[in-house]
Formats: sequence, C-alpha cells, structure tokens
Amino acid sequence: MKTTIFFFFFSFLAFAQPSSSSIFERKHEFTFGMVKLLAGPIVELNYEHIQSEDFTFGTSILVNGRNDNDWEEDFSVTPFARFYFQEQKAFAAKGLFVEGFAKYSSGRNNDYTRENEQKYSAASLGMGVGYKWINRTGFVFQILLGGGRTLGQPENAPDFLFRGDLQLGYRF
Repeated sequence: MKTTIFFFFFSFLAFAQPSSSSIFERKHEFTFGMVKLLAGPIVELNYEHIQSEDFTFGTSILVNGRNDNDWEEDFSVTPFARFYFQEQKAFAAKGLFVEGFAKYSSGRNNDYTRENEQKYSAASLGMGVGYKWINRTGFVFQILLGGGRTLGQPENAPDFLFRGDLQLGYRF
C-alpha cells in the first residue's frame, strides 16, 4: 500500500506538464508530511484546491505503516478549508493561513499497555494555523499546527487529536 501511494505521488509529479500560466494562477497542490514520513513511517498526502486568493479547500489522507509505533492513528481522512491572510492579493494561497477541519480517524488507544490496546473510530472537529511558501517553479513548503476535539464520547478514542507537520509538495 505504501509503495503504491509513493509511486502514484512521485510519478504524478514527474510526468506533470508545466503550465504556461504563472505559478500563482495554478489551482491544484499536492503535499506530503515529511516529519511523519521520516519518524513513522506514516504517509500523509494532502490535496488542496485554490478557490480564490484568500480561500482554499482540500483533503488529507493519513496511513500509518506500522502498528508498533506510538502514533495512535492508523488511518484518517481530513477535509479542510483554509483562509489566507496576505498583503499582496496577486499571489494566491500563500503566507499565513487559518484552517478549519473535520477528521475521521481510526486507530488504537495508547493509554493502555500494548497487550491491552483498544481500537477506536472517531470523528472530530478542529482548527489549525500555518504558513505556506511557494517558489516560482511550483514547489511548496508549509508548516501546519493544530488540533481537534473528538465529537461525542466514542469509547477508547483520545479526547484530543493532533494535526500538523512540515509539508513539501508541488502546485500545478
């Protein structure tokens, strides 16, 4: 599964044809979480659609490649919306942003010993803040930090879910 995701992502970037339009007029971005990938291996792929200079929306998919690490989530899907705050409106979707998200995650609760791990599935709502840089060739680097609260009282689910990473990607 991990190999397929990596192959798809990198082959897509390798064969993507550069657009004749300015990098700041392109409307699609793919990024991946670097810290989780190196520490995990946890693969988090993000897609972001640029609706306007100040507003974007997208989704993130996380897959934990190992069951013996300390990361509680084994799988999550996170749709999000971002609002950007920048001085120059000519450069769409870069700079400081605030994000609202909903997350569905499943995994195991690490509050118990490894022998008594409890599985969970939960939904949560949350917010994050971040900053995005983009160069003229289309490569994107962003920092994201946020968290969410679990909705309802699902058994064995953590009360708080973390969202964040250093992300690297490409705008096309």
